[in-house]
Amino acid sequence: MTISQQIKDNLSQIMALTEKNIKLQLRYKLGLILSYLTHIISIFTPLIIMGNLFEFRAVGEWTSDNFILYQFIAYNIMILSGITSIFPGQFRMEKYWKTLPALIIGPFNRFNLLFGIFLSHLILISIPFIFFFILALIFNPISITTILFIIIVFFLIALIFSGIGLILGVFAISNENIWNLLQFSLLFIFWFSCITYPFEIFPDFIKNIIVLNPLYYIFDFLRSSWIENIGFNIISLYPFHFTFLIGTALILPFIGVFLFNLIYKKYGITGY
Repeated sequence: MTISQQIKDNLSQIMALTEKNIKLQLRYKLGLILSYLTHIISIFTPLIIMGNLFEFRAVGEWTSDNFILYQFIAYNIMILSGITSIFPGQFRMEKYWKTLPALIIGPFNRFNLLFGIFLSHLILISIPFIFFFILALIFNPISITTILFIIIVFFLIALIFSGIGLILGVFAISNENIWNLLQFSLLFIFWFSCITYPFEIFPDFIKNIIVLNPLYYIFDFLRSSWIENIGFNIISLYPFHFTFLIGTALILPFIGVFLFNLIYKKYGITGY
C-alpha cells in the first residue's frame, strides 16, 4: 500500500468515527445542552464570590480588569476537558451494546480512534466555545496574531485532554475500580490548577501542591498569552511553560495509545 493510500485510509477512518460519534452524542441533545450549562454555573460561582473582592484590590495577577476574562477562558477549558469523560462514556456505551470488540479488534488504528473522538468533540462544543471566545475578545481585545496563537494553545490543551480521556476510557472497560479512582484523582488535579481562582488566595500548604500540578502552568500560560497580547513572542517570556505544553500535547496521546493497547491486552473487556 502506498503512503498516499495509507493517508487516505486513515483520514477515511477518522472521518467515519467522527461522524458516528457526533450522531451518537446528538441522540442525547438535552444532556449535551445541560453539560454546557453546568460549566456556566461553574464560572458564575467564582464571579459572584470573588467579584466584590477584585473591586477593592488585586490578587496577584488577577484584577477587576481581567477577572471576567479569566472566567471566560476557564469556561472554554472546561468544555474542552469534557472529552476526558467522552472517551469512557463512548467505550462503555459500545461495551454494553456489544459493539466494542468489533471496533477495537477491527482494522482501526488507535490514533484514528483518538482523533475521531477528538474531532467530534471539537465540533460539538464549537458553538459555546466560539460564543465565549467572542465574549472574551469583547472584554479584552487582542491582535490577530495573538488570536491565532491562543487557538493553537487551546488545540494543544484539547490534545492533552484527549490523551487523558483515552487512558480513562480503557480502564472504564477493563478495570472500573481503577477508572473510578483515576476520575476522582482528576477532579483534584483540576481543582488544584487555579482554573477559576487565583493562586494567591490559597494557603501555603495548598500552594505547595498546586506548583506540582502540570495543568497549573499550562492554564497560566494560556491566560498570560491573552493578557500580554504579543502573539508568538510570548514563547520567549515563558519558555518553560511553552515547552511543557508542547511536550505534554505531543507525548500524552502516545502514552494514551500505549496504555490502551497494554491494558486492553492484559485485561480485555470486563463487566459484561
